[in-house]
Amino acid sequence: MAKRYDAIIIGTGQAGPSLAARLSAAGQSVAVVERGRFGGTCVNTGCIPTKTLVASAAAAETVRRASQFGVVAPPPTVDMKAVKARKDMISGESSASVEKSVRGLANGTVYTGHARFESPHEVRVGDDVLTAEKIFLNVGGRAITETIEGAADTPHWTNSSIMAVDFVPPHLVIVGGSYVGLEFAQMYRRFGSAVTVVEMGKRLIAREDEDVSAAVREILEHERIAVRTAAKCIAVEKGPSGVRVRVDCEDDSPIVDGTHLLLAVGRRPNTDDLGLERAGVEVDARGYVKVDEQLRTSVEGIWALGDCNGRGAFTHTSYNDYEIVAANLLDGDTRRVSDRIDAYALYVDPPLGRAGMTEAAAKASGKRILVGKRAMTRVSRAVEKGETQGFMKIVVDADSKQILGAAILGVGGDEVIHAVLDVMYARAPYTVLQRAMHIHPTVSEYLPTVLGDLRAH
Repeated sequence: MAKRYDAIIIGTGQAGPSLAARLSAAGQSVAVVERGRFGGTCVNTGCIPTKTLVASAAAAETVRRASQFGVVAPPPTVDMKAVKARKDMISGESSASVEKSVRGLANGTVYTGHARFESPHEVRVGDDVLTAEKIFLNVGGRAITETIEGAADTPHWTNSSIMAVDFVPPHLVIVGGSYVGLEFAQMYRRFGSAVTVVEMGKRLIAREDEDVSAAVREILEHERIAVRTAAKCIAVEKGPSGVRVRVDCEDDSPIVDGTHLLLAVGRRPNTDDLGLERAGVEVDARGYVKVDEQLRTSVEGIWALGDCNGRGAFTHTSYNDYEIVAANLLDGDTRRVSDRIDAYALYVDPPLGRAGMTEAAAKASGKRILVGKRAMTRVSRAVEKGETQGFMKIVVDADSKQILGAAILGVGGDEVIHAVLDVMYARAPYTVLQRAMHIHPTVSEYLPTVLGDLRAH
């Protein structure tokens, strides 16, 4: 006999537990299903563990550069077992906290196992059949590897499996020159690995403007990370040192040999084994669940939140999905996915903070635009910290005077971008930010200067 609930939530990534808490607090009975570790990608293999590793790598780099600040220190020795143990502790505590909160819900019941639809309102978890009028999918995604020829027969890591590494690979080859690949590239270079990044496209992080891609490449190559772009027809195989990557490119050797391999070529949603066809839930060609502006699927009473809906691939977009659903269901507040402004960060060092449109996208939109850009070498705080790589760029609509987008590549860029983002959400003219008095010496104080130097493009 099916067990009845008001709501079923499948997955405990960023959206699921918060939604479960809201529904439970509203007096609704909630079944939460989790097949693996509580907390989803961010907590276990994404943001929290990777940024913990980034922090350890930054500490090693600080010691390595100590003499530039007049501090005498021996070259750092990285204890990767200790680095991993710290990462595991922080990630583990976060996962345990999520599990404790979900299991402690007043009106909640937790089921551990894999969920599959039996019908639009029935879900099977092992021997249990659960039924509810409202079902929420929060199942996340996973790394793609099958698109690379030879991957099945070649030892390799993904962003998930590399979390188990407790040593410094002598030469790490990374296939994929986007956000995940570049963060691991700099991280392991600072731990002591030789690193080669192989990217099929003509440049790194292709969704960014060309000047951003070029500057990020310069930052990585400054740390002696080898970058191979326009590497077509990638195939991997076992090699004399461990792994070999074959590329067809215009420059340099068609072979890249290394000891270890990380594949960071994209992700796919975990929707292929949920029995969505039995529920009638539509997905697109890549497997992402089709949703409307309020994250409702093609079936009444079923929603999709987080990475599996293709409307954002970040922790913050997943959490915002929860806020949108909760507002519409519980608060009588109409909120939509289109209300939000694209914003994210690339956590190389220095980081890239991004909000809104790129300059290229703004130009393609047909708008008359103004662009302000200044190098971080002009920013006192960056000079004082000895971190002058990168630049600040803000794109403005020449007619409405509203900010269309910004890229801040430099020290504190992941935090400073929010000053721009908040003005964008307020739909205020750029002059509000231009005329603001900021504190000296900070990175943010230079935003008014950038906006005071707008030029037509």
